[in-house]
Amino acid sequence: MIPRVHKRGSNTFGLLNYLYGKGTHEEHVDPHLVTAWDSFAPDPGRDPQATKRHLQQLLDQPVQALAESRRPAKHVWHLSVRAAPDDPVLSDEQWGEIARRMVAATGIAPAADEAGCRWAAVRHADDHIHIIATLVREDGRRPRLNNDAKRSQAEARLIEAEYGLKQLSTGDGTAAQRPTSAERHKAQRQGRERTAREELRESVRRAVTGARSEEEFFDRLAAAGLLIRKREAPSGDLLGYKVALPDDRNKSGEPVFYPGARLAPDLSLPRIRERWSADSDKTGSPDSPGSASPNSPSAARRRTATAAWVAIGVVEDGDDAVAAAYVAATGEVLDALAKTSAAHTRSELRDAANAFERASRSHIRAVRGHDRALRQAARDLVHGGPALGRGEDGASTAMVIDMLFFLVTAAAHWHARKGHAQQAEAASRAAEHLRNAYRPAAAQPLGVLYQRGRRLSQPVLQRQTALLRETLPSLAEKILTEPGWYALAATIAEADAAGHDPAALLSDAVESRELGTADSVSDVLVWRLRRQADLPADAPGIPKNRTAKNPATVRPPAPRTTTSGRRFGDAAPGSTR
Repeated sequence: MIPRVHKRGSNTFGLLNYLYGKGTHEEHVDPHLVTAWDSFAPDPGRDPQATKRHLQQLLDQPVQALAESRRPAKHVWHLSVRAAPDDPVLSDEQWGEIARRMVAATGIAPAADEAGCRWAAVRHADDHIHIIATLVREDGRRPRLNNDAKRSQAEARLIEAEYGLKQLSTGDGTAAQRPTSAERHKAQRQGRERTAREELRESVRRAVTGARSEEEFFDRLAAAGLLIRKREAPSGDLLGYKVALPDDRNKSGEPVFYPGARLAPDLSLPRIRERWSADSDKTGSPDSPGSASPNSPSAARRRTATAAWVAIGVVEDGDDAVAAAYVAATGEVLDALAKTSAAHTRSELRDAANAFERASRSHIRAVRGHDRALRQAARDLVHGGPALGRGEDGASTAMVIDMLFFLVTAAAHWHARKGHAQQAEAASRAAEHLRNAYRPAAAQPLGVLYQRGRRLSQPVLQRQTALLRETLPSLAEKILTEPGWYALAATIAEADAAGHDPAALLSDAVESRELGTADSVSDVLVWRLRRQADLPADAPGIPKNRTAKNPATVRPPAPRTTTSGRRFGDAAPGSTR
């Protein structure tokens, strides 16, 4: 249930005229009163003898009774209460009870207070009601409305539990503005799956992804086919911008423009400029490949996987302001990956990016600049171009999705620790979409590795089994029962032939990041080892076993230990992993 306190007004009749009217696009159906401060209040919707003017006069009586100098300038209070999309249709009686609880909770008409404000609840759609009230009590005093929005949210949570409705999380004011009823009805009439506001929000997000200047940003908006209006100061300095879809028009046939800030708080021009100013202060680092680096879809994905790997540790253990920057930049990476991925993963990746959009903002202000490696990764993805769904492109896509799954999961845990319920839930939804995208992306490359692992000689497999049990004693038996074990065995053989220490690679892969949320530990280790050892993601071939080693005499290396004395792969005391 979603309550929203609207801006206060001064025209009671004007609001009643809207509530009882047909709506901006004739979306209002059967407007009628469900309850009011007085059971005998007139209902202009269903009583042919009642008028909107009569109801307005009754609501305004306490205001008009005051001397003109004492009347509040903004005396009209307005609250809409909307059911969640999955909730059942409630009856008028249920909506009436909800309205009474809302006016009591917010301070408009406290329970058992006969001198409260006058109010009325109007229903003109199945899924919501509007409550109008005038802000002078019957005793001539003003109501106490401190934190009325928060009180309505708290009451909504209680109503959800008691009515068996979908349990929503209380917002913190950082969410993007929801589409209005009029916008949704307009989209339905036009045959759109989403409202113009939602389409514009995604288009602007994608345009800003990896952009380094205003010029590049606005060029991308224009390339996306959006109409753009810029707001300039008398000096010529750019102050802001608005965008519109070419085919989204009002009654006068004019485009409907939305300012960036009305699409999402972080899409205002000042907030976007924060990203660019941070980029201009930092030029390059080992973790932030420059634009001169050789680029291709697969190379961009491998660099993104490395940036995501580093970011996981920062989000898990870093300073809050820095972690917030990495979380925000993760949204850019998801947008870029969705924009450049093959058709069989694009839909789920797009859904992941859209879901994570809510998780990218919180009241913890991000300190930009630290996140430049992830932002550069997003830029690399965009400039690397669309990826094929096969070969190195396809395999590196599976690798980066795997890494991003754990980064998004770390973001969900970070938000949960900070009490950001909506953001944590959004990140968890994004992780599920990434999980769904991973399966088709990984099927072909892991299938190739599986077949190559099955063709390894029995002595080699026995040696690798012993190595796994010695190096990762707490995970070995689970891994050995997974179908992905043979793909991991092929990867270990390839890393060994390339001159790497497989035990060190396995230990580092497990010790550094969590594995508890993985469907298949062996799959995760495949991608981590291939990234660490810089092996081709699509495994073009497994080098021959090195003859210098005699499988019959080679002993597995002794288990390595951490500084705490634990063996690599053993869970820390009290760990749930």
